[in-house]
Amino acid sequence: MEWSWVVGCPCTADVKDCMLKINTLNYAQEACYNGTLVIKAFSSGLEIGSCNWILNGPKGDIAYLSSSCFFSAHAMTFDYHSLQKSCALIYSDFSFLSDAQDIEDGDNYSDPTSDLDRANLNSDENLEEKEKLVFICSCAVESVKDGGSVLIPINRLGAILQLLEEMTTLLEASAMQVPVYIISSVAEELLALLNIIPEWLCKQRQERLFAGEPLFAHVKLLKEKKIHVVPDIHSHKLLKDWQEPCIVFCPHWSLRLGPVVHLLRRWCGDPKSLLILEDLVNPELALLPFKPVAMKVLQCLFPSGIGMQKVQPLLKTLQPKTVLCPEDLRLQMSFSSEKSFSVLYYSEAETLKVPCRNNNSDLKIAADLASQFYWKTFKNEGINITRLKGKLLMENGRHHLHLDNDKKTSLRNSNSLVSCGLPDADKLLATLSNMGINASMEHGIDDAESQNVCIVHTEDPYKALIEIGNTGTSITTADANIASIIYKAIDDIFYGV
Repeated sequence: MEWSWVVGCPCTADVKDCMLKINTLNYAQEACYNGTLVIKAFSSGLEIGSCNWILNGPKGDIAYLSSSCFFSAHAMTFDYHSLQKSCALIYSDFSFLSDAQDIEDGDNYSDPTSDLDRANLNSDENLEEKEKLVFICSCAVESVKDGGSVLIPINRLGAILQLLEEMTTLLEASAMQVPVYIISSVAEELLALLNIIPEWLCKQRQERLFAGEPLFAHVKLLKEKKIHVVPDIHSHKLLKDWQEPCIVFCPHWSLRLGPVVHLLRRWCGDPKSLLILEDLVNPELALLPFKPVAMKVLQCLFPSGIGMQKVQPLLKTLQPKTVLCPEDLRLQMSFSSEKSFSVLYYSEAETLKVPCRNNNSDLKIAADLASQFYWKTFKNEGINITRLKGKLLMENGRHHLHLDNDKKTSLRNSNSLVSCGLPDADKLLATLSNMGINASMEHGIDDAESQNVCIVHTEDPYKALIEIGNTGTSITTADANIASIIYKAIDDIFYGV
């Protein structure tokens, strides 16, 4: 983003406020949000710093899969292994919506038995991208030889770096002295940043770092003054050093903002000049304000996402429990009936409920505290239970138990026990009989809550009514001492904790 386009607008303060809320992450670094979500970024392989995300929470993890590339000559390889076996995966790669020809031909690549690793190691794709770069640069060099200039409003940093390397190599081989300009208010900062983020670069670039070599060729080219980086088109340095014909990298790819507007107006009538565009816009529509256009136009398509033929084997390898796909891709993506995951489709501005298959939450307890617990076993329920007093906190996406300083142990010796469950009516009658209290039992319905209840009547001198419902037990009597005696009888048939 060109900051100079924002300065002076009414929204400047809002943009600055938003920028202050941005946190930077290293590769695979954990960041915790609100104590609940643990967020990790993994390389998508599309660009330097472009990410896929894992969000870990108490009920499971969510993977966010954006546009990704399996091969790259500059960015870290697509780390899809880190996205494996998530509870839910949000698929958000729209890149193959443009693969209309493949769809029309009936090839939907829905065979899930393909081997993903074998597809990823296909060297033909790397060779194809290399040949594409050579072709683009050779067209640029030919235009310069004819006396024309070259304008490259490409927005992708990795593509710019590779074009710079290939283009300067061809110029040197042709023994041509042609100035190369990069006009951008953020270019100098971005080029400097490339030297301190090796974890986001591909293996080949990292090996250059360990060998003491520059990560990219622009470092050498800047020292030799073969490329010139300036912040804007009115820069004094640019006006002083400007020569034509030349090669210019500048924003914006839409041809509506930035230095490209001025330069395009300057060269649009020159048939010897060349405009290189990404295959993101309709050239007829983009060039409409500059007509008549005599300069040559070359459109190029760089890797922009997961190929349709790799979607099925990728999802088979990731093995999520649920896949969330955009509604726009419903017709393009057909899944095998033997798939191991469920598929849901989402639309913009709509809430989608995703089933949670993990109904339990993990609780982290320090070992020294856990060793002090006194457990009671409820065989019928198949659970162990203990009583304690403390605080349940959420930290780094996990529940943590912190006991009070004066309550390090369970309250086993306390006279006030907590009971679990409902009393058995037959056992209660037997216990009351052992205490010398005569009682009778009847069944009825509670009119207030419409539930079945068991009513126990005790006879004088312990006159009372005991009502046992589905959710609780109540004792009704006029004498507090009698209530205490009956309470003890009920408590005796429980396992107090």
